[in-house]
Amino acid sequence: MNKFTLHTGIAAPMDRANIDTDMIIPKQFLKSIKRSGFGKNLFDELRYLDEGLPDQECTGRPLNEDFVLNKARYQGTSILLARENFGCGSSREHAPWALEDFGIRSVIAPSFAEIFYNNCFKNGLLPIVLSDETVEQLFKEVAATEGYQLTVDLERQLVVTPAGEEIAFEIDEFRKHCLLNGLDDIGLTLQHADDIRAYEDKRKQQAPWLFGAIK
Repeated sequence: MNKFTLHTGIAAPMDRANIDTDMIIPKQFLKSIKRSGFGKNLFDELRYLDEGLPDQECTGRPLNEDFVLNKARYQGTSILLARENFGCGSSREHAPWALEDFGIRSVIAPSFAEIFYNNCFKNGLLPIVLSDETVEQLFKEVAATEGYQLTVDLERQLVVTPAGEEIAFEIDEFRKHCLLNGLDDIGLTLQHADDIRAYEDKRKQQAPWLFGAIK
């Protein structure tokens, strides 16, 4: 999993509430579990004017020019502003996969669906909860300034605006540790690889018949 320490990037406004996981990555694209290749179909029903199909090449598909991520000023977006209850709906881990594969490193919103919020941390994506008033102000600043960039400093738990305003956010200490060090569930387990091997060697001595069929 990619580490998240300090990130500066273009912010784009998704000015709608209750963006569900089927909107983030529609159900027809869920057959793969590779964690990669979903970025081209992020917000598929909003980005394109035709129906997206699995394994379809997206180059040349008709774009919805009114969709925020298709606009020239938001090309290269890596920070997404959204409204309340982002990531609601079904509990597909493909949703943070698609955001991360597209290049989104952080989503800022007043609230998130709980399962989506938890899944983000397991996939190197930082969800940040800020007040409605603060998010509204960021929406106004993004709309007023082309190329508007935010800096997210995870170590100091701050969102920094181009004017230098520092906005504090809360995060669980364990989740913060995992993001700073790029540790997903597998990475956390592998930190104890020596202990695991030692235990397996011990068990082989204690109960060798359990390992006889394992090659």
